[in-house]
Amino acid sequence: MDSKIEIKVTNPKNGDKVVHSVRPGHATSPSPSSQPSQSSDGRRRRQGQGYGHGEGEGQRNRGREGQHAGRLIDFMPFKKWVPWMIPGFVLVNIFLFMITMYINNCPKNSKKCVGSFLGRFSFQPFKENPLLGPSSSTLEKMGALEVSKVVKSRQAWRMISCIWLHAGVFHILANMLSLLFIGIRLEQEFGFVRIGMLYMIAGFGGSILSSLFIQTGISVGASGALFGLLGSMLSELITNWTIYSNKAPLLTLVLVIVINLAMGILPHVDNFAHIGGFISGFLLGFVFLIRPQFGYVSQKKVPPGYIAPSRKPKHKTYQYVLWVCSLILLIAGFAIGLILLLRGVNLNEHCSWCHYMSCIPTPLWSCKNRQVYCQSTEFGKSLNLTCISNGKSEIYPLTEENTSQVQQLCSKLCG
Repeated sequence: MDSKIEIKVTNPKNGDKVVHSVRPGHATSPSPSSQPSQSSDGRRRRQGQGYGHGEGEGQRNRGREGQHAGRLIDFMPFKKWVPWMIPGFVLVNIFLFMITMYINNCPKNSKKCVGSFLGRFSFQPFKENPLLGPSSSTLEKMGALEVSKVVKSRQAWRMISCIWLHAGVFHILANMLSLLFIGIRLEQEFGFVRIGMLYMIAGFGGSILSSLFIQTGISVGASGALFGLLGSMLSELITNWTIYSNKAPLLTLVLVIVINLAMGILPHVDNFAHIGGFISGFLLGFVFLIRPQFGYVSQKKVPPGYIAPSRKPKHKTYQYVLWVCSLILLIAGFAIGLILLLRGVNLNEHCSWCHYMSCIPTPLWSCKNRQVYCQSTEFGKSLNLTCISNGKSEIYPLTEENTSQVQQLCSKLCG
């Protein structure tokens, strides 16, 4: 989406990209572009003799100067990185999904599995998981985000581990294609350190906002981190505005962000994680993705024998202002969010309309969560199940059959 962005390395303005040749032992000569045209052979000879050179040697020197000037105009101002981290992230997500399916072992826990020919890698029934994936209890074991465990059991690590888990084949396929499309371009431009930190912090920010609004059930997926990358692309265009000659990709990027956020109002999509990740990534972009101005970079690329007309600052004043303000907002936002979360605050109680940001009910669908989650406890030969969504509890005799069909018992209890 940003393939048409071009760095302004040509057509210098106000002399900030112009350099002048300096010959040893002589004063600085004016720029060739500022000299009048020379149509007389005799005049060219007199000028060459004035510098102590013959006509042929003067022409050779001018040829060398032209080559130096060409190198000044054509050099790459910013380093290009070889992307390896983003493809590595994709492989890690796929590997963890395979482990999750292996642990899930649908044939052992359910009578009807989708793709039974896959053995223990087969999927849960469509009624339980329409995304072709494992059961919610398996995802919970693997580290899905569950607010009750984060708050009561202090398992804060779930806010990071949930970023690497996915609910099904459709889920991981959509997220990994988006990650490759967005992440590789950013890693090429800014390197693996900054993009890796941005990805993780934005994903954590998405988990915080999701936990403050959605406190029943579990949540998994890299969507928050992905929206963080989208947000950082927007802020990168803003903070580095002056070095881009083509501003059209900004409108395209804004349109893509609006469409993706709008899709979050569909049922069973955690749009709060999207919003939290996007806001975190947008602020992080001002901090991590700031570019030095071209005039400053070009000074460091001047070949020997050339001098820049004046020293240029590394960054514009507005870049420093955005950097400081964004860093303050990030630290304050994360601190306040974590404090509210660990105190068990439910922001829906303080915002009566906020739940519409995640799902808007229509005649075509309902916003009620169809997935069910239960907490199980074994007491001797009894199995105690408690439905998290409605608080109902039931005690079942502990048999091998009941142990393997906990999810079905949970569905009946919560139904």
